[in-house]
Amino acid sequence: MRRSLPRDLSRQALAHLRHMAPAVPTALACAALTALSAKSAQAQEAPKDTSTSLPAITVTAPAERQGRASISGLGDTPAWQAPLQASSFSREALQNAQVTRLADLTKLDASTTDSYNAVGYWDALSIRGFTLSNAYNWRREGLPINAETRIALDNKSAVELFKGTSGMQAGVSSPGGLVNLLVKRPEGRVRSALFSVQDSGAILGAIDLSDRFGPAQSPQAFGLRINAAAERLATHIDQTRGRRQLLAVAGDWVVSPDTKLEAEFEHSTHSQPSAPGFSLLGDRLPSAKGIDPGINLNRQPWTQPVIFRGDTATLRWTQALAAGWRSTVTYGEQRLKTDDRAAFPYGCSTSGDYTRFCSDGSFDLDDYRSNNERRTTRSLLAQVDGQVDTAGVRHGLSFSVLRNLHATRVGNSAFNYAGTSNISGNFAPVDPAPDLISPAATRREQTTEFSARDSLTLTEATRAWVGLRHTRLHRGLTPTDGSTGASLNDNVTTPWVALGHTIAPQTQAYISWGEGVELMSVPFFHYPAYANAGAPLPTIKSRQTEIGVKGQGAWSGWNLQWGVNAFRITRPQDTDVNGDYVIDGSARHQGIEASWQGRQGAWGLFGSAMVLDATRRGSTQAGVNGQSPINVPDSVLKASGSYAFTAPVAVVAQLDLVHEGRRWVDAANTVRLPSWTRTDLSLRHTQSVAAGQAVTWRLGVSNLFDVQAWREASTLSGHTYLFPLMARTVTVSAQLDF
Repeated sequence: MRRSLPRDLSRQALAHLRHMAPAVPTALACAALTALSAKSAQAQEAPKDTSTSLPAITVTAPAERQGRASISGLGDTPAWQAPLQASSFSREALQNAQVTRLADLTKLDASTTDSYNAVGYWDALSIRGFTLSNAYNWRREGLPINAETRIALDNKSAVELFKGTSGMQAGVSSPGGLVNLLVKRPEGRVRSALFSVQDSGAILGAIDLSDRFGPAQSPQAFGLRINAAAERLATHIDQTRGRRQLLAVAGDWVVSPDTKLEAEFEHSTHSQPSAPGFSLLGDRLPSAKGIDPGINLNRQPWTQPVIFRGDTATLRWTQALAAGWRSTVTYGEQRLKTDDRAAFPYGCSTSGDYTRFCSDGSFDLDDYRSNNERRTTRSLLAQVDGQVDTAGVRHGLSFSVLRNLHATRVGNSAFNYAGTSNISGNFAPVDPAPDLISPAATRREQTTEFSARDSLTLTEATRAWVGLRHTRLHRGLTPTDGSTGASLNDNVTTPWVALGHTIAPQTQAYISWGEGVELMSVPFFHYPAYANAGAPLPTIKSRQTEIGVKGQGAWSGWNLQWGVNAFRITRPQDTDVNGDYVIDGSARHQGIEASWQGRQGAWGLFGSAMVLDATRRGSTQAGVNGQSPINVPDSVLKASGSYAFTAPVAVVAQLDLVHEGRRWVDAANTVRLPSWTRTDLSLRHTQSVAAGQAVTWRLGVSNLFDVQAWREASTLSGHTYLFPLMARTVTVSAQLDF
């Protein structure tokens, strides 16, 4: 299946030690120098300050939803005091909200919406109207990963969302924000088994085992956690049965009260035919109620599944130093293999328009095959954190060095016209066209990022934050057809500043400003093809200003957290101008967000809302300035309410409401998708079966009222696709904790 990002990938996998070697001394030096200075300071001290020791091993259940995230880089700063917008959703919160894939995060946060989320394909998200780059905007344990794959959630303890220009958190990324995945670590004794079934035919079995052990003198020194899952995949869309597996192991060793080593590894596979979207019929928007959402346009005798295989691992050393300082060195590696295949609907050759289907419902059907795609990412991060006091001002300091290497390697692919089909669902077989004659480009990237951050406590009520990240980057592309490649070398610096003032108890007003930078390339998959397909464009900077008020506390018996903020993001726009792919003007997204969560007795309420105005500015093209980008809703509301009944049976009922406003389908802003609202319902009951053993039963119904609507109108390779809401789906599960 084609993607909006260029398929520019590398000639060969990176040589691990040869290319990581220059990074290792640089990264370790950061930790080593701090250790030496700490020892020097320690020699001048009286008895050792035991407050620097690593925390004792305890099992603490985190809040299901939090208004902060570790990826923000602000440490343990309380949610109400952080001058930014971030969220963290625990594994339990994801289960209770029926989140089974990362694309389902769109039901939990108003700023997060779909951006080409097809069944059987990788997850793609948009934050504040900007599509996140799957190559640059995803993190795992704080390290860069490539999300051009299907990521399992079974072994994830939480998913974090950071919203806004991310220049302080990432050297290269698109401006919407970041997604960070936290892995389940050894906690103590955990014995859990899960079994679930769907009315679509999907069946899942999973286990989660954890324990701590060690010699008599240190009985809790070692920890081990194992997660495994196997699932038969199925949806209410035709011909989407598949399978997936996961095996993940995490361990740690508390060497001493000051030293901890952690390691983890996961292997996953996901095999499932994809289900591409529908489209405009000429200039007409088809009725979502007039089309069967179960039709799969990728249904031919020669259709093959998309297969994702992934191996990911991290190794971390945490060292408590003197005077409250701490160093952390983390190495991560990810290896992905993909076989990407589809009978893919693309455009209308009879009218010469490859942005939509023909007016009579027919479309061109292409045979798309790209086998044995390889993606490798290696990262080494060294970081030191601590506090110092100078002239009555407390500084929370953080310094880091990140070395990241990425290579993507593909060969020629098939992207060939095979015939025509139509949206009726009565498909006539067409002959395959599997010749691998479409060139691509390999991509090889190296970045080194130096970051410094200071959190200043100016007075009891006023705090400031200052940060700077300097990125040295190299990017090389080599076409598979033997033509001349291209490269880019650059140095960019992205600052970030914020000021916060406590205006009432546990209530802060703040203002922040920051920059981000991203790498763009001329798309490979486009018709007609660009002469410089795959070539990197100049680095572009985005800028964001944000102002807001956040707070927490008690009110009329409710424990509340809340916030409201306004933001403006300006990003240069890459686009086609008269057959050339260039930077042309900018996109400005400005909006207002609000969030709240509260608990009182048996009640729990969560919600967020966003109103967004997105427009093009400064374009050289006639009729573009003032227009809104495709697939950006003008308003979004996500709300969730739960109530714990005690009689006649102890049951927690949760109702989730998702509302997304209107959005444009075409660049000229002549066709608009109507707004839509979906309701999900879930019930859960925990039953004690023996001492220390319990079964949690869950019944979930997504799209309770079986609403039929177009949920998104995303673009891929210049073509606009319409995806319907999934039909009502019922899931029943049992989780045994023993």
